[in-house]
Amino acid sequence: MTNHHETILVTGSAGFIGFHLSKALLKRGYAVAGVDNLNPYYDVDLKRARLEMLRPYERFRFYHADIQDLGALKGIFTERPIARICNLAAQAGVRHSLKDPFSYQKSNLEGFLNILELAREYRVQNLVYASSSSVYGKNEKSPYSVDDRVDHPISLYAATKKANELMAHAYSHLFGIPCTGLRYFTVYGPWGRPDMALFLFTDAILNKRPITVYNYGKMRRDFTYIDDIIDGTIRAIERPVAYDLFNLGNSDSVGLMDFIRIIEEELGREAEKKMMPLQPGDVPETVADIERSRECLGFNPRTPLREGIRAFLAWYREYYGY
Repeated sequence: MTNHHETILVTGSAGFIGFHLSKALLKRGYAVAGVDNLNPYYDVDLKRARLEMLRPYERFRFYHADIQDLGALKGIFTERPIARICNLAAQAGVRHSLKDPFSYQKSNLEGFLNILELAREYRVQNLVYASSSSVYGKNEKSPYSVDDRVDHPISLYAATKKANELMAHAYSHLFGIPCTGLRYFTVYGPWGRPDMALFLFTDAILNKRPITVYNYGKMRRDFTYIDDIIDGTIRAIERPVAYDLFNLGNSDSVGLMDFIRIIEEELGREAEKKMMPLQPGDVPETVADIERSRECLGFNPRTPLREGIRAFLAWYREYYGY
């Protein structure tokens, strides 16, 4: 039984998923301790604007801290009892990991180790953390199943996410900490990340700039709408088990050109396209097998792509004043 007055620590609470998760938990009556270092990997103003949306909730407390700073995190735990943790803080982005590898070591490995240590020391009831569909790497089998071996990451980002799953397994085994990893598949929606395709394409089309289309458009992605992702994440938070991994995807992959066509139709403009080869570290297709997520979590993504894109565009126009 979950007690809705519990405090849940959400790291990365100014991030895209972290913000939506914090809001949904607060609406359900939980208290949320939000941690974010507001790093400048993308527009910090967007992160601050998300935080402003959380400020009205009296049960939300924001800590401007970095998960690499064990002392700062300990301060939060000594201040109030933390019942559960959802760790979403990470250095994100496959492509950026080719440019700045050490930021991934610090956030995704050292930072995550701090989270595990705190979960152990303060005996939290559950630790849920973000993994990624990128762990599947060169997996030839489609759809991607959590039962597949994932020993061939093709970016450092993916390798750190796979490492998180292994670290969590060790801590779960040694110290009995309930750990659930969520492999997110291309999450999109309002307040989304500026480094992701939907945001990049929308921004370029509205500002009459060409869009860059990788692998000459021969890409497929399992796009998952933010509300569906949040629903699955909360289900995992409320369901502690010794150790588990779930795919949170839509289980339906969409061709990149079809994705672009929907954006063009919804904006009423055609994009000028710059065709480029596949980038290092990227995979041509992702598609999630979500049978176990349906079965164990009751996860049931139900937002059609066009509807989700429409919701994003409405937010984008409002936020940027189009």
